[in-house]
Order: sequence, then structure tokens, then C-alpha cells
Amino acid sequence: MNARVDAVSINKAAQIFGDHMAALRPDPPYTVSEWADKNRKLSSKSSPEPGPWRTSRVPYLREIMDCLSAYSPIQTVNVMKGVQIGMSEAGFNFVGYVIDHAPGPIMYVMPTISMMKKFSKARIDPMIEGSPSLREKIPPARSRDSGNTQEQKDFDNGVLVMTGANSGAGLRGLPMRYLVLDEVDGYPESADDDGDPVSLAVDRTSAHLARRKIFKLSTPLYKETSRIGPAFREGDQRYYNVKCEKCGTLQPITWDKIKWEPGKPETAAFVCSAHDPNTGELCEHRHPEHRKRHLCREKGHGGDAEWIPTAVPVDAKTRSYHLSALYSQWYTWEQCVRRFLLVKDDPAKLQPFINNVLGEEWESLGGEKLDPETLFAKREEFMSGFDAELPAGTALLTAGVDVQPDRLELEVVAWGRDEESWSVAYHVLPGDPSELEVWDQLDEILRTRFRHPALEDGMKIMATAIDTGGANTQDAYRYVRPREGRRIWGIKGYAGKRPVWPKKPSRNNKGKINLYAIGVDSAKEVVTARLAKVGAGVSGAGACHFPMDRDQEYFQQLTAERKVVRFTKGFKHIEWHLPDKARNESFDCRVYAYAALQGLILGGINLNRRAATVERTMKEKGNPVKQEEQKAPEPVAEDAPEEPGSQEAESTPKNAGAITARKKKKRRVVASPFMG
Repeated sequence: MNARVDAVSINKAAQIFGDHMAALRPDPPYTVSEWADKNRKLSSKSSPEPGPWRTSRVPYLREIMDCLSAYSPIQTVNVMKGVQIGMSEAGFNFVGYVIDHAPGPIMYVMPTISMMKKFSKARIDPMIEGSPSLREKIPPARSRDSGNTQEQKDFDNGVLVMTGANSGAGLRGLPMRYLVLDEVDGYPESADDDGDPVSLAVDRTSAHLARRKIFKLSTPLYKETSRIGPAFREGDQRYYNVKCEKCGTLQPITWDKIKWEPGKPETAAFVCSAHDPNTGELCEHRHPEHRKRHLCREKGHGGDAEWIPTAVPVDAKTRSYHLSALYSQWYTWEQCVRRFLLVKDDPAKLQPFINNVLGEEWESLGGEKLDPETLFAKREEFMSGFDAELPAGTALLTAGVDVQPDRLELEVVAWGRDEESWSVAYHVLPGDPSELEVWDQLDEILRTRFRHPALEDGMKIMATAIDTGGANTQDAYRYVRPREGRRIWGIKGYAGKRPVWPKKPSRNNKGKINLYAIGVDSAKEVVTARLAKVGAGVSGAGACHFPMDRDQEYFQQLTAERKVVRFTKGFKHIEWHLPDKARNESFDCRVYAYAALQGLILGGINLNRRAATVERTMKEKGNPVKQEEQKAPEPVAEDAPEEPGSQEAESTPKNAGAITARKKKKRRVVASPFMG
């Protein structure tokens, strides 16, 4: 009897001891990708593929997400990326994982406060609503509930704080264990006056130095000022290698390995670049688009692809990844090729392809200065001046006017297909801008109807941009105000990151005109980049043509400014520098004429459609546009055809000078009524 009791007691003690040891045993590793596959639901509001999250659809994200898991020793993950690869979703999965599995304070930083608010409403809220495990942790938003707002989501043992990199106050406050820095190349140089927003945000994690997680991701921009580029080079610089289906060589999918038959983008394929080590023979096996998904399956999950480091990191706890849109399941190689063919000849349009598709930094001219002598030598034999006949490829005209204390200077630029341009007139009008005489001369010039081989009545200047800065602001206002219906627009240039033409003008000025704040740095970037494509032997997208009567002074002014990298309060930024005593009026006039073109395009004018109309008219007259000047028309959206001579608006609304971006409608192009 006693022996039986002792045996039972021993068994119970062993069971209790076993249960106790099991409680002390750490949980098996639970990764971000496992959490996402189990809990994440994609909303139709924010995803093209609503429903349960599947990491198998984006296998290249698995390792990146799992580095952010609680068990991983990696503390910093830097990703330089292209578009349409789902990297932002990896950041959202990380946020959900923290809320549900590894609670703690987490901060998500977007470039601006306004972007953060849109992001919170369009991405975070649907993620919480669609995932039951998150919905249980975060109560529904109520008007008086400060625990669930656009800027903050409270949950057990943690809080999600969302802010913009332009807010110094938002980047100060509580210490953070987790940090997501999204699109860091779009951050301002300084958060208010507090300094670099990335440094401010990272400083918030110093209290959790041993357990912090920092996820930094961005599409790169300029190499000179990029944040994600240096961050990528600080890590081990991993590339996603796929295995050739013929020779078995692991290699990344890069642009130089995407090949297609001439004129057939639909044949684009990934071509193996490996060679036989014995014979030296190239493999050159073609992998068509439909094999992409198979190629990208990662090792250990039904495939052979894997991330391979190519450098020694500065810190062993930092990893960095590069991933281009060439891996995307939603962006085909054919789409990449078609986009490349559209922009390859225009440096200004090539940059977004390099940044967004290839996920690489754009390395521009930097401190180099264009050679005016080279441009002078590339002048061409075509007529210019107000009495000359326009080049056959001209689709519309714009003018840029620079106001100086003792004169006005203007350039009239002819624009053809894909923004090919011709300088068709340049004039200096001496006179005091405070007097009416010089403005009357300008008005007469802007009413000039240029002779065009396709148009019996000639072609008028469609839009004019007049600089209102400087000492004669009120004089410029007085001239512009009654002429806005003729698309004579008052502009004011602003440096920094902003679009060439704004979505809407401001009337907050003493002249009460529609004043357009143009991004001169962006415009200068385009104009300067296109000066690399000059001369009689070039044509097509962005090509520039200058007549023989442009003198050396014109080109000296056109190339007077150069981009330089400067440090202000320790922060690196790019600015345009004009040397002392140098003049740049011709450069300014060209920038303003280009800005006027962008104003027309934003308001609804389709430049290529107008070019196609001119081509048809020339062909009907038996004088077709030369193929080297104009390429075949591209398909455009169907709408009412434009008459080649309809340069003036049929009606002028009350606020005629104010143009706004047209609303997008399916199968229909809607333009402002005064746009012609």
C-alpha cells in the first residue's frame, strides 16, 4: 500500500516538475512572416489582391520581414527598392506583429504629416479592421477616445505613434523600441528647426539599445543627397539571386540581363549571363515572364532563390537589401521595357525609371558645368525670329519672360512630340518696366502669329510665364491681371523639392492675380539634362535645337548655373549656384517657357495628340514631317479631336488664369474649357 502511494507521489511530482520546466522553456521562434500568413488580411481598399496574406506571393520579403522578428539578433534593416514589390506591406506586417505578438512602443514615420494622415486612414485602419487578432487589441475609434486616432493607436503594453518627418514635435517624446522610417529619401533636410529627422527618430530608440528594431526603406532619388543609398552601403548589401533553369547559376535579376527582340517589348525575358568555366561559352538561357514566379521561390520553400551578401557591414547587426521592380509579380518585364523605350532618350524622364523601376540612385551632373562652346558649335540651320516659319514638327508654342530693372527678355520655344524643342525667337526689350511702353512691346510680340507649314492661319503662343519676382513685382501684376484669359500667367520661382507647376495658383498677393509657385529647381534639372541632347543629328524625346543666330552670350547664360552640393547646419543638400557677375537670363527664360508647357499639360493639353494632328495635316498637304524629326504617333485616349488651328479658347471663364489638374475619368479626357 505504501509502495503504491509512493509511486503515485513520484509520478505527480515528475508531472509537476515537467510542467514547470515546460513553462520555463522559451517559445519557439515566431517570425513576422508566420504571423502575417496566419493573421493578416488584405483589404480591397488598399490591395489589388484582397484576402489572406501569402508570403509565397512575395518570397523575397520573407527574410527581410523575419530579420525584424523578436528572436532575430539583427537590429537594423535598410532596403533600397523599386516600386510595386510590396515592401511597404512588409512594414505593415511588422507593425501588426508588434501589436499582436511583441508589444512595445513603435513609431512609423512618413515624409510629411499630411502623408501620414492619408497613410493612417488608407492603410493602417483597414489592416486593423481586416485582421481579427489586431481588432481585439485596438478598440474602435471614437470621437472622445484618444487611444485610437490618426496619429496614435494604443494597445496592451504598447503604442503605435505615426508622424511626419517634417514635424520636429512629432519626433520628440517617448522612447521607442521599434521604428519604421518609410521613404526616407523624401524626408526634408530638417524637421522644423530641430535637425535631421532620421537622426531624431533613431535617437528615440537609444533607451532600447539592446532590443530595438529599425526598419528603413525607400525608393532612392539623387545620389548626392540620398539617405537610403548610404544606409544600403553601410550594411552587407544583399541581392536576391535566382537560379538559372539551364546551368543552375545563381545571379540577381538586373536590367542588363533583360533582353528583347527589336521592336517587340512583349518578348522581354531574363537571360542568363553565366559562362561555362571550362569552355567560356555563355549560357544565355532565356527565362520568359511566366517563369518569374518560379525563379523567385526561395530556398527552403520550394525553390532555389536566396539573398546573398556582397559586402562586409559596418555593424554585424545591420543588414541591407536591394530589390528592383524587375522582381515584381505586378510589374512585368514587358512593362519595364516599354517604359524604358519611352524615356531612354530623355534624361529628365529617364531618372524616374532609374529610381522607381531599377531602384537605383540617380547620379546627375553634380558640380560639372556644361560647355557653352560645345552647344554653340551645335547650332542648326533653321529659321528663327518672329517672321520665320516654324519647324514642321511644332505642335505648340510657349514663352518665358524674365523681368529685369531696365529691360524684359523673352524666349519663344516650339514644342513637338515628346517635348522635343526648338528655340524659335529670343528678344530683349529695353525699357523701364515701371513704364507702359516696354509692356506694350511685349504685348505686341505675344500676339504674334508665327507661320507654320501645316496651318494657314499660323500658330499663336499658347501660354506665357512671366516672372513676378524682383523689383518690379507690381508692374508685372498689372500687366498679367487683365490677360490671364490669354494664358499669360504670373509665376514666382521657389527652390527645393516641389513640382514644376502647382496643382492650383494662389491669390494671396497684392495684385490679386492667379500666381503660380513653380519649382525652379525641378525645371532647371530637366532643362539642363536635356542640353546633353543637342544638335542636328539628334531628335526625339527631349532633344533641343538652337538656330544659327544664337550668339555665344546666349549659351554662356544658358549654362551659367551649376548644381553644387552644400552643407547647411551640417545637412547636405543640392542647390543651383550662379557665379558672381555671371548672367543667366536666357536660362531663366527657357525654364519659364518649360514651366508654361507643364502648366498646359497639367490643365489638359495633350502635346503628342497635337503633334499627331500636325503630322496628319502635313501629310494631307503632301509635305509629311520627316521621320527623323517626328516618330509615328502613339495611341492616345479617345476624345474629341483638336483642330490644328484652334489655339484660342472659345470661352473664357471668370477665373480664366487659374488652371487645375483635370479629374481622371475612364476612357475620356476632360480639360478646362479655356485650354483649347
